[in-house]
Amino acid sequence: MRVLLAEDDKNLGDALKQGLIKHGFQVDWVRDGQAALYEVKNTSYAALVLDIGLPLKDGLTVLKELRADKDSLPVLVLTAQDGVESITKGLDLGGDDYVIKPVSLEVLAARLRAIIRRSEGISQNEIKCGDLLLSPLSFKAALNGEELNLSKKEFALLHALMLSSGRVLTKGQLEGQLYSWGHEVESNAIEVHIHNLRKKIGSNLIQTIRGVGYQFKG
Repeated sequence: MRVLLAEDDKNLGDALKQGLIKHGFQVDWVRDGQAALYEVKNTSYAALVLDIGLPLKDGLTVLKELRADKDSLPVLVLTAQDGVESITKGLDLGGDDYVIKPVSLEVLAARLRAIIRRSEGISQNEIKCGDLLLSPLSFKAALNGEELNLSKKEFALLHALMLSSGRVLTKGQLEGQLYSWGHEVESNAIEVHIHNLRKKIGSNLIQTIRGVGYQFKG
């Protein structure tokens, strides 16, 4: 899952980015509110980690403008220990959850997974479609009780498809979820990953919608 991190502190931002990557996220990082708004409007993200104290535009203003534009992107508000008022305002403006700095990376990752699940109408951490079970927490997937040997990209692609089960995702949307800034994407990368997934989970679960994209039919 690709997320945007908006945090102006260089050391903290770098630590959060590297920590989230270790927890399976693709992470883009910006350091001011204007950049955060621009990226959200021009890139497909699963969620936004939004620090309140951003320069140029503070986090509350960013959140207010996002919701005014009817953007339902899940937002995790990041605030200082004495930021009770900011937490209240952030939630009232449409934030989905909050964490207080300094934050445990395990807690941050878990809160992110939770708000992303809720945005897709999924209440459990594990995602089950028929005989296929996917566990984002452990990065494991199983078919008929047998664990599947998936690469990181195959797992991320399957996760994105299962989260959006029944909806058609374009090739661009899938690339956006699998690759963060600085990663060169081969023109046929998604097709290759889809092909490999079909060999492992069967050919019927992922449907090609010609001229549009792909649909998971769980």
